[in-house]
Amino acid sequence: MKAEFSNIPNTFKETWPGEFQSFSWQDFLTCIPSVLLVITSYKANGKENACLQSWSTFVGDSGEFICIIGSVSKKGHLYETLKENKCCVLNFPTRDIYKKCEDTIQNNNYDDDEITLSGLTSERAITVNAPRIKECFLNIECEYLWEREHFENSRDVVVALRSKHICMDSAMWDENVQGRFGKDGFMYNIHSSRNPDTGEVTPDCFGAIEKY
Repeated sequence: MKAEFSNIPNTFKETWPGEFQSFSWQDFLTCIPSVLLVITSYKANGKENACLQSWSTFVGDSGEFICIIGSVSKKGHLYETLKENKCCVLNFPTRDIYKKCEDTIQNNNYDDDEITLSGLTSERAITVNAPRIKECFLNIECEYLWEREHFENSRDVVVALRSKHICMDSAMWDENVQGRFGKDGFMYNIHSSRNPDTGEVTPDCFGAIEKY
């Protein structure tokens, strides 16, 4: 049986102060998964910037490969570096290095080399002025195209990027070796799903695509 939702269910409670300001309650109701990646760039002081991200999608158009980053905070280092450098790298981790990617959230000071401090290896991109994460199985070097506010005076923006160059581990494109999918392939963010009947919260977790 379906139910209709125009307003937040009475059972939904914040698990930390400001949660429903940082995210929409509808995000937790629908819990639509999206691929996990780390966006890397250089800060104005030359230090590495790394932003663990989700809420992104990819599309091909007229021979171009475009990434739409759904939510970039106007107050974060990522936004600053995109405005300054007009480029970045999208790095896709497998689960064996995820904890190190998550550590970039803590190693987030302006003077930090965020990739290196998190136990990962920084290497220069081929076509853009940005670092890549060597341990990630897929790196997409991108140039900045445009940004749009979610709505007038929103906290975050949507950013469009164009792929300039791709680096990929051959074991991942060969389905007979490791492959892109399953538990050792692309990781997907499953964002703290809520039961609207009871308010029960399932903590953030991760998933993978299983091919039929």
